[in-house]
Amino acid sequence: MRRLSAVLLLAVLWMALGASFTLLNLLLGMGIGWLALRIAAASGHLPRIRPLALAALLFLFLKELALSAATVVRAVVKPRLDVKPGLVEVPVTLRRDGEISLLACLITLTPGTLSVDLSEDRRSLLVHALDASDPAGLRRGIAEGFEPAIRKAFP
Repeated sequence: MRRLSAVLLLAVLWMALGASFTLLNLLLGMGIGWLALRIAAASGHLPRIRPLALAALLFLFLKELALSAATVVRAVVKPRLDVKPGLVEVPVTLRRDGEISLLACLITLTPGTLSVDLSEDRRSLLVHALDASDPAGLRRGIAEGFEPAIRKAFP
C-alpha cells in the first residue's frame, strides 16, 4: 500500500511539474514513478517514505514558493529596491546525503534564496538570500520549516 501511495504521489508531482492534469499524463507519471522506485530499490537506496508526510512537505514547499514569489515581486516592483542581499550560514541538522540534497534543492527552488555551498563537515549550508537583513529569521525558517518536514517524510 505504501508503494502505491508513493507511486500516486510521484504521479501527481509529475502532473504538477508538467502542468498537465490528464488521464494519460497520470498514467505516464505512475509508470515513471513505479520505474524510479524499482531502480531505487534495486540499487539499495530506497529510503523509508511516509507518503502523508511527503505530501505535507510538498504543500509546505508550495506555500513557501508562493510566499517567496510574492515577496520577490513586491521587492522588484517597488520604485526603490530596498533589499540587502548577502550570504548566510545556515546550520544543518540533517545527516543523510539525500536529505541534505533535498534541503539544498528546496532552498534553491524557493525564489530569493540559493544554496551555494555545504561545509566540509556537512553541518552548515551557505545560502545566498536576496534579502539577508534578518539572518536569524532565515535560519529559523529553514530549521523550523523544511528540516522537520524532511525528517518526518523520510524517517
